[in-house]
Amino acid sequence: MNTLGKNICVTIFGESHGPAIGCTIEGLPAGFKVDQEALSAFLARRAPGHHGLLATQRKEADRPEFLSGLLDGVLTGATVCAIIRNGDQHSKDYGNLKDCPRPGHSDYPASVKFHGCNDIRGGGIFSGRLTAPLCIAGGIVRQILEQEGIVIGAHLLQVGTVKEAPFDPVNVSAATLKGLDEQPFPVLSSASQAAMSQEVEQARMACDSVGGVVEAAVVGMPPGIGDPMFLGLENRLAQALFGIPAVKGVSFGDGFHASARRGSENNDPYTVDEEGRIRTVTNHCGGILGGISTGMPILFQAAFKPTSSIAKPQQSVSLSRREVQELRVVGRHDPCIAIRAVPVVIAAAALALYDALREPRP
Repeated sequence: MNTLGKNICVTIFGESHGPAIGCTIEGLPAGFKVDQEALSAFLARRAPGHHGLLATQRKEADRPEFLSGLLDGVLTGATVCAIIRNGDQHSKDYGNLKDCPRPGHSDYPASVKFHGCNDIRGGGIFSGRLTAPLCIAGGIVRQILEQEGIVIGAHLLQVGTVKEAPFDPVNVSAATLKGLDEQPFPVLSSASQAAMSQEVEQARMACDSVGGVVEAAVVGMPPGIGDPMFLGLENRLAQALFGIPAVKGVSFGDGFHASARRGSENNDPYTVDEEGRIRTVTNHCGGILGGISTGMPILFQAAFKPTSSIAKPQQSVSLSRREVQELRVVGRHDPCIAIRAVPVVIAAAALALYDALREPRP
């Protein structure tokens, strides 16, 4: 249940407040030199303690330790095993949640499934902390894809009620996507950052939280990649993205907006560019048709629910007494998880797309 991929296989292990979290990766190409400085920078974008009051105050270095598969920075062809040791844990903050589950969190259904044996501390296996090893795997694969001319980037399209302009679906560039890597708050305009930051701060001051939408784009993906039915690019991407805690919706291209149009409005007319390549004039489909890449930029959105762990009093129940009671969550939690989720979306997408690229072609 914690394994992703067919041609490249990633397994995530560990728990939020255990000694360590980590991943194994099978199928990586031997001889590829991993830029470990770039990988560390990528992990830092997700790591707690690097976004001021707009994110959890838990502080973790998130330095990966490679136990196998990497020698002198080069992939050996063996299974890669990497861990991140946990350090800044306040397990006592979760003591009351064993009996009184958080509304909006996995506490109650997980307790039923695992007969009350699940580790509740920090959310256990359901914690966003488990996205750190996902970013190790995805960060390495992202570098492999970039060597093949495929670039993935993402920004905060929406935080709460504040929205910014989406990517240009036809002309989004690799330079734009790479430029977002340099921003602690990845948005396309400074005005968006100010308004979104204010939205998060207002929620935090009210002991509440807000959700958000991350939009990602992929450029350089060749046409003809993917399969119909159950191994289409949308299928693979959706499976990876829904593995990220708090993701409640995924759409491609214009998504649900296309349902209100006529075919003549939504269809993307074909053309031939100056280099003789088949392109489309518009890109409502988000670069995927029939589960197969068209050669246009691939665009998709992942919607994140508001963080369920909030300090505002909420109605819950005592599982032991079977009666309603008030819950007050203590501890350190993100007022908007979408901010730190941007590199996680990139990592998940990289794994899904690389897995599709490795599929044997007719």
